[in-house]
Amino acid sequence: GCVLVVSVIEQLAQWHNSTVKAAVERLCNYIPGKYQIICQMLSCIDREMNADVVCHSLKLCKQDPGQMLCHLYSPPKVSWFSTFFRATGCGSFMGFSSVCAFPLLANLCEKIKYVLRNKLPFEDFDGDKFSTFPTLRGYHWRGRDCNDKNTTVYPGRRPDNWDVKSDSNCNGIWGVDPKDGIPYEEKFCKGADTQGVVLLGDSAGAHFHIPPEWMTVTQMSAKSFANLPMAFTDELDWPQFSEITGFLNSTIGGWTDSLYLRLRRRNRCNHRDLQNISQNGGSSGNLLHLIKSLARNQLLDNPAIVIYATIGNDVCNGNRDTLAHMTTPKEMLSNVVQTLRYLDSCLPNGSHVILTGLVDGRFLWDNLHDRYHPLGQLNKDVTYSQLYSFLDCLQVSPCRGWLTPNETLRNLTSERALQLSNVLKEIARSEKFANFDIFYMDFPLRQTAEEWQKMGGEPWQLIEPVDGFHPNQIAAALGTSITWQKALHEWPQVLGKENPFNDQIEAIFKDQGGH
Repeated sequence: GCVLVVSVIEQLAQWHNSTVKAAVERLCNYIPGKYQIICQMLSCIDREMNADVVCHSLKLCKQDPGQMLCHLYSPPKVSWFSTFFRATGCGSFMGFSSVCAFPLLANLCEKIKYVLRNKLPFEDFDGDKFSTFPTLRGYHWRGRDCNDKNTTVYPGRRPDNWDVKSDSNCNGIWGVDPKDGIPYEEKFCKGADTQGVVLLGDSAGAHFHIPPEWMTVTQMSAKSFANLPMAFTDELDWPQFSEITGFLNSTIGGWTDSLYLRLRRRNRCNHRDLQNISQNGGSSGNLLHLIKSLARNQLLDNPAIVIYATIGNDVCNGNRDTLAHMTTPKEMLSNVVQTLRYLDSCLPNGSHVILTGLVDGRFLWDNLHDRYHPLGQLNKDVTYSQLYSFLDCLQVSPCRGWLTPNETLRNLTSERALQLSNVLKEIARSEKFANFDIFYMDFPLRQTAEEWQKMGGEPWQLIEPVDGFHPNQIAAALGTSITWQKALHEWPQVLGKENPFNDQIEAIFKDQGGH
């Protein structure tokens, strides 16, 4: 984190031909309010020292005995020791080894720690697991609550007495048609295959994204950081634009096309019935805990389509002996079957589960390793290969098995990913459950790349530019289209029938000034 921030400051000074002090002030003016404390501590940087040297001098980076010296940039020509000595005027920030140690951010960090622990909305006054607040696991992650003071009112439930007097399921359809006295919910939604969509996933499903404009000084302005508070309180995830549960127009490039939006277009009664139960680092193992945050009442709620998609973390880790820390096929079988049994205990009858295979992550190295990272574009000095090596040295690589120049290791990682996908495929073929049927599909990376190339794009443009690891907004939107077409042709029963009253529902909303 320190190396990234210092790099940006030094490049700002270079780009604007200013002192480092002026660059720090410029960056602090860009960053909103309380977050400025992060950059103010770095006002002592010497423009002649690279970011690695500065961060070691601040003791925010360190070299443990017997470990390699980790650096993103080429080492300085003078010795590290003499350079550190020159930089000691910066002082030590050992007491602030976490941004949460800053008093101004402490309260916000406590809120974030709560949602990280529980994966439930921080602001949920009636305790029904739905919220009227967007971030901190609020309605960016789950359908927006329409009454946060009544635990029996929430998205996804079957209507209470056809919602004659109020909107019990938050889909916006309630009241009685004055022309014939029939409740709108009964008239438009009865027998309409109303169902929700749930994602059980990882950072790709949560839609992890660090805006490249935060690190690209040639494009940087106050507007670049306007979304920083929202991103921080959403764990650097953007589920509101994601492939499965996205519902807002993308502000991070590309466009939003999601399974939820397509189901909503197919049946307007599905409005707001979405849950993104994902976490950064999600795997088949930790989903066993994460799934407890699912909100579904077997007796009161509508069925749901559940997408199970932990596409990489069962083979991805930052350990030196990465192969030894990968999920085995036996462990995968146990983890997934336990999750499915839990789902069978809480999903309403008539639900569906789709198991998604793991990705072949060799795509990342093959398409990015010799390209320049956003931090390296100004001076042509940081490639993705260098970034991967830096993260690997720090033992925080998101995936040592794929983000490596070692071709043998990349192949072995993909081999294990294929074995785990085959476990999922066999589960879908052989396991039976009382309340849902179960399907399998490969993660559609190859088809996504082919589709993008037909549109004139290049494969590397489908990967998040800052982390060089996750599918980006374009990949998410194209993946939705491919998944939808597969479902239409192979499992049409999963999507439900098209609601013939959609146009009438929208017309009434328009007449009443609703949206």
